[in-house]
Amino acid sequence: MSFILVINCGSSSLKFSIIDPSSGEAEIQGLAECLSSPDARLKTKFSGGTSHEIPLPNAGHIEVLDEILHEMGGLKIVGVGHRVVHGGEAFKDSVSIDADVIQGIEDCRELAPLHNPANLIGIQAAMQKFSEVPHVAVFDTAFHQTMPPRAYLYAIPYRLYEQYKARRYGFHGTSHHFVAEEAARLLERPIEELHLITAHLGNGCSACSVREGHSCDTTMGLTPLEGLVMGTRSGDVDPNLHDFLARRLDNDLAGVTAILNRESGLLGLSGLSNDMRTLVQAVSEGNTRAGLAVEVFCYRLAKAILGLSAALDRIDALIFTGGIGENSSPVRARTLSNLRVLGAKLDEGLNEQHGKSAAGRITSQDSGLLALVVPTNEELVIARETARFLTSTPVH
Repeated sequence: MSFILVINCGSSSLKFSIIDPSSGEAEIQGLAECLSSPDARLKTKFSGGTSHEIPLPNAGHIEVLDEILHEMGGLKIVGVGHRVVHGGEAFKDSVSIDADVIQGIEDCRELAPLHNPANLIGIQAAMQKFSEVPHVAVFDTAFHQTMPPRAYLYAIPYRLYEQYKARRYGFHGTSHHFVAEEAARLLERPIEELHLITAHLGNGCSACSVREGHSCDTTMGLTPLEGLVMGTRSGDVDPNLHDFLARRLDNDLAGVTAILNRESGLLGLSGLSNDMRTLVQAVSEGNTRAGLAVEVFCYRLAKAILGLSAALDRIDALIFTGGIGENSSPVRARTLSNLRVLGAKLDEGLNEQHGKSAAGRITSQDSGLLALVVPTNEELVIARETARFLTSTPVH
């Protein structure tokens, strides 16, 4: 059997899966954390259900890949797929990696300073270790390149878009694409006939209008800070808030941006945690701030869903996915309660089962809005995209 190695690389982490792209099954998956520190370690899980953790003190990405090679045993890797966060306007599709592509990803560094440099670390390390097989970059932004100008342009001087490509790009594209296609399969309808809204809810959150299989609007923008309330990110704020806080806190622009990225969202509102599970438990124990954080999260999500409906003729289904979207029945319930204008009616039993007993459905038969829970699988998307390039010509 032949497998695809999927790599999602951060500056101090490396997540990987070894996937059979034909079956979609992961033979091995794992996560290396705290790289280049004494606490570096690799957690690995095998398809048979066994798992283990290996300490790798001070290991970097190269050393982790050495250990992954050891874990693979005799598995045959025929391609490596890399998640890349930002492709700007240069990459409208996945692409086979060469020197020009590496430079293009580097050129997008300013658009994703926390992500693209880390993605490049993983690419360069893996190309060194797996030099005989094709490497493919799959971009979070690519799916949203079908957005029309009315959706992606900011109302700023047009020259700033022309000169600096200052515009909305959107993220989580592989997830939105995957769950839209999965919803079409569950509904037994061609995706070309469907108008959907997908909500990817995790520590990072975004929602997307998907019209006939194509993204036509989304909530994230130039960076992943725009849009919904997230774990530690504020989402939408008044742009003048930056200046206001800089003067009040005697801070600079970078400092304020750091606050909005790392100290805000659910964590900032609750003062307790960025983890929705912790907050929902705290709400049940009477924690008022936790309740406020959950309420703001769900209200802003419902508000965004209504806004995204402007890009569609109808809503054939609303899809919840991601860690929160797939597992938090209270968040789904509260969000749907804010969508009464669409006639949304929750089926509490199906919602508590996360839709697993009804092909994903969590709304009642007489609901005016169909809502589904569809588990995402971004690694499988990357594996399939990589497999596509084993026999085809790369597309810029």
